Amino acid sequence: MSSTNSDLQARREAAVPRGVASATAIHAARAENAELWDVEGRRYIDFAGGIAVLNVGHRHPRVMEAVRRQAELFTHTAFQVAPYESYIALAERLNGLAPFPGPAKTILFSTGAEATENAVKIARAATGRSGVVAFTGAFHGRSLLASALTGKVRPYKAPFGSMPAGVYHVPFPAGEVTVEDSLKALDFLFAADIDPAQVAAIIIEPVQGEGGFRPTPAALLRALRAVCDTHGIVLIADEVQTGFARTGRLFGIELSGVAPDLVCIAKSLGGGFPLSGVIGRAALMDAVGPGGLGGTYAGAPIACAAALAVLDVIAEEGLVERANAIGALIRDRLEGMRGRRGLTPISAPRGPGAMIGFDILEGPDGPVRVGGAAAICARAAERGLILLSCGIQGETVRILVPLTAPDSLIEEGLAVIEQALAL
Repeated sequence: MSSTNSDLQARREAAVPRGVASATAIHAARAENAELWDVEGRRYIDFAGGIAVLNVGHRHPRVMEAVRRQAELFTHTAFQVAPYESYIALAERLNGLAPFPGPAKTILFSTGAEATENAVKIARAATGRSGVVAFTGAFHGRSLLASALTGKVRPYKAPFGSMPAGVYHVPFPAGEVTVEDSLKALDFLFAADIDPAQVAAIIIEPVQGEGGFRPTPAALLRALRAVCDTHGIVLIADEVQTGFARTGRLFGIELSGVAPDLVCIAKSLGGGFPLSGVIGRAALMDAVGPGGLGGTYAGAPIACAAALAVLDVIAEEGLVERANAIGALIRDRLEGMRGRRGLTPISAPRGPGAMIGFDILEGPDGPVRVGGAAAICARAAERGLILLSCGIQGETVRILVPLTAPDSLIEEGLAVIEQALAL
């Protein structure tokens, strides 16, 4: 077996196609809470959390115990063959937490892309329509329909030919684009390309993830809710990255006071195990007949057991409130780095709760440095901190530290960011 990062990197390049990229050449050997050790024994502070999967940290004891208990009973039956209580219990828990009033139902899958695609399928079945509106800068997954929903051509669409029909994009309010501009573009879309009576759904992230950790203005969400109510359109909240306490609420859309019709969930729900789902208004969810939804591994027993433990940890350890405390700590430190001589210029930190991003700038007053975040993340990795970049132009550094991380570890990681920004 290989014992060095370089050996494993060589094996990876020979065996794994280049289409699946890795943010670092760190090959993991073990991890605990917000720390990871590579195959050479080097310790890293984890500010990536598996891309927002580990809100409760690596190997939380409650999650691991739930997984152990389930593994001793059975690992798979396929819910469509022999259903099991953990799936039903998790659906019940999620229905009770739904960010909208009235009866809810939940269906479980494995990946975020499955959640967004199935939300669209449900909306189409419920409305008898086919059109879907999404936003520029959005990321909704890498399968074909999810790629069509995603509002970024490279690298998610360019090599793959024609995307599925019926998907339309309007500008997301960021930079010089205002909420009014977005709504005007939606009006133009309805006038020029598709009658709103043919639109099944509008899908939006409460905070754009891949798009640069840009919160969706509450004014836009309220306007979209009104548009959907007027035209009988289903409003889908993509909470794959924002969900499960990351934003200082259980779901990011709760910050706006707007109630969606369907909610896509994944990532931190499973606590490190593959699990996703759609929570929706019961009448919409029941629009699809038997056999129209599902998947061989959808709602796998071990992942359901892990998710039930995750929900317990979030509630019992107060992780919603903890996200706000972590966010305040991170913002305060980043603000202290802004404009400081000897440091790479950065923007004001943005994002709710502990979903924090900041841009790398060309100068104190901008503009953004295209591709500038990658160099900072690489410097951080050299110093023992795992960070991720994002943004339409690769300008944003994002922080997704586990919500279970102690302040001392977060402070240590922020000190490394300061070192990485040093000119």
